[in-house]
Amino acid sequence: MHSLPHDHTGARVKRLRLERHLTQQALADLSGLSVSAVSKGEQGVKPFSPYTIGQLARAMRVEVATITGQPYTAELREDQLDVLIRPIREALDVYDLGADPEITPRPYQLLADDAEALLIAVRAGEIKQAATLVPGLILETTTAAHTAPSHEGWLLLASTYRSAYDVASKLGYNDLAAIALARMDWAAERGSSAALGGIYRYMRALTYLRDGQYRTGQRLTALGLSILEQADPGHERDVVTGQLHLGAAVMAGRSKDGATAEGHLAEAERIAAVTGEAARVHYLAFGPTNVKVHRVSVLAELDEYGEAARNGRAVQVPADWPQSRKSHHYAELARAQMWTGDLDSSFQNLLRARKAAPQQARYHQTVRDTYSGLEAARRQLPDSFLSYGNWLGV
Repeated sequence: MHSLPHDHTGARVKRLRLERHLTQQALADLSGLSVSAVSKGEQGVKPFSPYTIGQLARAMRVEVATITGQPYTAELREDQLDVLIRPIREALDVYDLGADPEITPRPYQLLADDAEALLIAVRAGEIKQAATLVPGLILETTTAAHTAPSHEGWLLLASTYRSAYDVASKLGYNDLAAIALARMDWAAERGSSAALGGIYRYMRALTYLRDGQYRTGQRLTALGLSILEQADPGHERDVVTGQLHLGAAVMAGRSKDGATAEGHLAEAERIAAVTGEAARVHYLAFGPTNVKVHRVSVLAELDEYGEAARNGRAVQVPADWPQSRKSHHYAELARAQMWTGDLDSSFQNLLRARKAAPQQARYHQTVRDTYSGLEAARRQLPDSFLSYGNWLGV
């Protein structure tokens, strides 16, 4: 069940509830939410938070994507992105077939340059460009790795799988993202990289975060931190360890465990003071700025929206920070401001999210839900608000 014209998360919850012959009271009891939260969410008066969506999904035994309406197929078709998904899926399927006799791979350095360009494109928000290029590079790098197996070759292949994950997750194809992650782990094991093993656990934990399975996500981040202890001490290990702590902080915040979240944030902050801004190390964007940005996200997850908005306004985003990370931060700040009633500032940050990375913002669930919340407020908003909704397709 995916998004329909004029559809929204609340409407989908109501439809699913009625299909299961549940009253609002029954759904509230099953999900641990108040009847008021269910009622206002269904009407679109107050958007469901990621936490409440996870609770509702478990209560009705559906995937979170069924409630959020991802992937947004109509918009993907309009942007001609839907036709790029099948080639990625096919490229991921041939990982264990050995070298393709019809492919003659280029030298390693040329493949490595293209793999890095893909990572950069994703972080610049150029999702369509990355989606177009990643299938062919996966196939070529797969043949190269099987033809002359080496530590570097397998890790290069793992990098292309990671880019496939990035594209799939940003476009809402969570099943495909999970397959790409499994392939990344498969290649990383052959390349014997503890750092990539930690990154894999971090990214896999994020898939469970999106699905509302916080306990599993927490177990994965703990496992990732344990694996990283096997890596050689140094800058790389510190950066990946710090990023795992940030992921664990958001996971704890989503599960309403403020003390644990603060512990992970404090440890990430301590590490960031040593590493400094390390945006290019595995392109994780780790550093003091990312710690501050994650603190905003954690506060929002804990429903401390006023504090999240105050912290968010104080963040000074470096000019050379990845556009995708800027866009995500502005979306999170817009959500917090919407909940505090600062509608004008919230919409301004939605505009900033679009300006920073338009292709990402168009398919970002937080952007869409925040827009719906602003629309439901039924207050005076700029004329550009309607055009923004048309652009989103809602």
